[in-house]
Amino acid sequence: MSYNATGNPASRRIAAMLDQGSFVEIGGAVTARNTDFNLQTKETPSDGVITGYGVIDGNLVYVYSQDATVLKGAIGEMHAKKIANIYDMAMKMGAPVIGLVDCAGLRLQEATDALEAFGSLYHKQAMASGVVPQITAIFGMCGGGLAVVPGLTDFTFMESKEGKLFVNSPNALEGNEVSKCDTASAAYQSETAGLVDGIGTEAEILGQIRTLISMIPANNEDDASYEECTDDLNRVCSDLANAAEDTGIALATIADNNVFFETKKDYAKEMVTGFIRLNGMTVGAVANRSKVYDAEGNAESFDAVLTVDGCKKATDFINFCDAFSIPVLTLTSVTGFEATKEAEKDMARSVAKLTYAFANATVPKVNVIVGKAFGSAYVAMNSKSIGADMVFAWPTAEVGMMDATMAAKIMYEGADADTLKEKAAEYKELQSSPMSAARRGYVDAIIEAADTRKYVIGAFEMLFTKREDRPDKKHGTV
Repeated sequence: MSYNATGNPASRRIAAMLDQGSFVEIGGAVTARNTDFNLQTKETPSDGVITGYGVIDGNLVYVYSQDATVLKGAIGEMHAKKIANIYDMAMKMGAPVIGLVDCAGLRLQEATDALEAFGSLYHKQAMASGVVPQITAIFGMCGGGLAVVPGLTDFTFMESKEGKLFVNSPNALEGNEVSKCDTASAAYQSETAGLVDGIGTEAEILGQIRTLISMIPANNEDDASYEECTDDLNRVCSDLANAAEDTGIALATIADNNVFFETKKDYAKEMVTGFIRLNGMTVGAVANRSKVYDAEGNAESFDAVLTVDGCKKATDFINFCDAFSIPVLTLTSVTGFEATKEAEKDMARSVAKLTYAFANATVPKVNVIVGKAFGSAYVAMNSKSIGADMVFAWPTAEVGMMDATMAAKIMYEGADADTLKEKAAEYKELQSSPMSAARRGYVDAIIEAADTRKYVIGAFEMLFTKREDRPDKKHGTV
C-alpha cells in the first residue's frame, strides 16, 4: 500500500522527494526482536527506519529514511537488515538506492547483533557499487561507523545546519574542539574533506537529488539516461571564449538549455566535475578551472595546475562515469603541478590515479583544449596519448612541453633579449601552437570557441557505438 506521509521527519522527507503518492513501504511491521536490557518494553515502530520504493520523475528508486523519533534513529539488527533488503531488491531490479540518514549510531542494547547486521550493510553497498547508483543525504547525525556509509555511496548531500558527519567527533580529536574547527559540519565535509557533493536546506537537498536522479542511468546496463533535446544542436556560444578560466560557466553555456549539475562544487574548485546534457544525452564533464565568479561578479583565482585534491575529485567522478557508461567530456587548461611540500607527499600517486582513470575508461572520451596544455599535466588530462577519442583545440590554445618564453630561456641560456624573443616566437609556432599539435595528429581539429557545442555533440554522436577491448585481467591495481 502507499505510505501515508504525515507526521515524523523521516516520512516527510520521503514524501517531499518522491513523486506524489508513489511511495510504497516495505517492512513497515518490523520491530526490534532483542530483549536485552528490557528493550522489548520500548516502542520501536518499523525499527526506526522507513524502507520502500517509489518514483522520481517516473524513475524507480529504492529509499530508506531513518526515524530519529525511534531510539534516536539508532541502528539495531532489524533496522540494518531492512536496509540490506532494500539493497537486494535494488540490485535485482536495477534501480538507485537513496538513503536519508538521521541516526545516533549503533544500538548499544543489541551490540553484536547490530554490528553483524551493520557489517552486512557495508557488504551490500560494496556489491552494489558500479551496479546501481547510491545516494546518501544526511539530515542529522551520521557518526562513527555510519560515516562509512556515505563514503561507500556515489553522491552525498548534507543539511547545512543540522547535519553532522564524522568518524570521530570534533572534541575527540587531539587539540581540537567544535569552536576551533567543527570537522563534523557540512561546510568542513564539503569544502575540506570533499565527501559531500552539495549542502543546503532539507528542501534544497531533496530537490538536488531529484535533479541528479533524472540525469544519471538507473543501473550499469541502462541506456535510458536521455531526454528529448529542445535546444538548438548548432547553437553558437558567442561568449564561450570569455569563460576559458571559469569552465563551470563554459560547461553550462554549451549544455542543453544551459543546465549543469555540478558535483563536489565546494571542494577543489580548481577542478570542475558534473553532469550536462548534449542533444539529450547525459555527459560527465571534467574541467580545469583558474577562476570562479560569484553572483556579484567577484572572482576567486587559482593557479592553472593539477592539485592532489583536484586529481582525487576527478578520478572518483571518472570512475563513476565509466562504471555507468556515461561519456566523458574534458575542458583542458593546465600548465603543471601544484608545487608545495604538502602536495608533494601525494602528488605522484594522485596524478597516477587520474591518468589511470582516464586511460582505463572505455566510454566515449572527448577533450577540448581551451587554454594552455603543458607537459605531463596535460598528458594526464584526457590527452590523445592516454586514450581520448577526439581532441579539439581552440585557436588560442597552446599545446606543448612548456611556455614558449621559458623554453627559449632554457635552450638559449645567456642570449640577449631580442634573440630570446625571436626564439620564443619560433618555439611557439613550431612546438606549442595548436596547429603544430594538429599536424602531428595529437589534435583532431582546431575549432572556434563559439562552435564548441556543435562539435562536441557531433563527436559524441559519432562515438555512440564505441566498443573497446582491453587486456584480460581481474582489475588494475593503480
